[in-house]
Amino acid sequence: MRDTPTSSSFTAHDQVAMAQALTWAALGIGLTDPNPRVGCVISDGRGRVLGAGHTQQAGGPHAEIMALRAAQADGHDVRGATVHVTLEPCAHHGRTPPCADALVAAGVGRVVAAVLDPNPLVAGQGLARLQAAGIQVAHGLMADAARELNIGFFSRMLRGRPWVRLKVAASLDGRTALPDGTSQWITGPEARADGHAWRRRAGAVLTGIGTVREDDPRLDVRLVPTARQPLRVVLDARLDTPPSARLLEVPGEVLLCCTAAALNSTRAAALSRSNVTLAPVQTDSNGWIDLPAVLETLARRGVNELHIEAGQHLNGSFVRAGLVDEYLVYLAPKLIGAGRDMAAFGPLAALADAAPLVFTDLTRVGGDVRLMARSATGFGSPA
Repeated sequence: MRDTPTSSSFTAHDQVAMAQALTWAALGIGLTDPNPRVGCVISDGRGRVLGAGHTQQAGGPHAEIMALRAAQADGHDVRGATVHVTLEPCAHHGRTPPCADALVAAGVGRVVAAVLDPNPLVAGQGLARLQAAGIQVAHGLMADAARELNIGFFSRMLRGRPWVRLKVAASLDGRTALPDGTSQWITGPEARADGHAWRRRAGAVLTGIGTVREDDPRLDVRLVPTARQPLRVVLDARLDTPPSARLLEVPGEVLLCCTAAALNSTRAAALSRSNVTLAPVQTDSNGWIDLPAVLETLARRGVNELHIEAGQHLNGSFVRAGLVDEYLVYLAPKLIGAGRDMAAFGPLAALADAAPLVFTDLTRVGGDVRLMARSATGFGSPA
């Protein structure tokens, strides 16, 4: 594909249309996984919107097809029109035909993509196919926003693992529970609902067997509307999950990551049911489930964003391994004193050894505060 225009080449209408496309793309949160969230706006030479849409559930129409259908339903002719799409149109046959071919067949005149598709099956080939058909192409407009909306998809395509978000609800002095494990409720109802909105965004919600046995969580999305439930994942080396656990009774798939030896135990037979998958994962040198191997397993299953809600020890293991990309922390205006930590990962030899983070968000949620931070140097670090 030949060079395409830089951001300075985009018009005021391009800016408006791409912003609209990003708004459409956001409607795909909690719907499109494992596919990316994509929005598309088709407009004529006067800036009039002819059709718009966003990618549907996996196997359903992509954003470009939805926009073309909307234009057709309203009786609009899209020949020569400009298409603004938040991700490069696909050029390969997956569950649906290539969107690039559909745009060529529709006779559009220009396509502006916010960002190139990181999928190796596309990676510039979509725009190249359009350009070869005589359609003007450009990319790079609002690329950061488009990439951020699909940070998990980019992570899975470029790193082979999901974007890992660690959620914690804590007191102002950093305690997530009393010494006996009591934690309901440190934060208020608004923060809990907001946490469910982040669950909804994820492809999977993960916890450890300790949390399952102590708290008996459901790990589903209940407090906000959703079109799909995330995969629920438990790190359970010996398959100690009680057959009566609530998360097994809630509709939707549960993945129990265990050791290969555990598959031959009587506990494995007791957990056999239609919505439970036993997934043997390799162990590390200490005999614990290997966390990078878990992330690779989830990536193969199409998980873009992984949402962790676990106890201090599993949280600490992810932190110590350097596998947390983003921290989602709700702080309540309470002082608890002695209690459980956010993440128990051992003492540092010096302050200089602390992992540098950058705050990316500070928002009041009800009576609590939501803090978000990322690694200052890692994948997806703030510019």
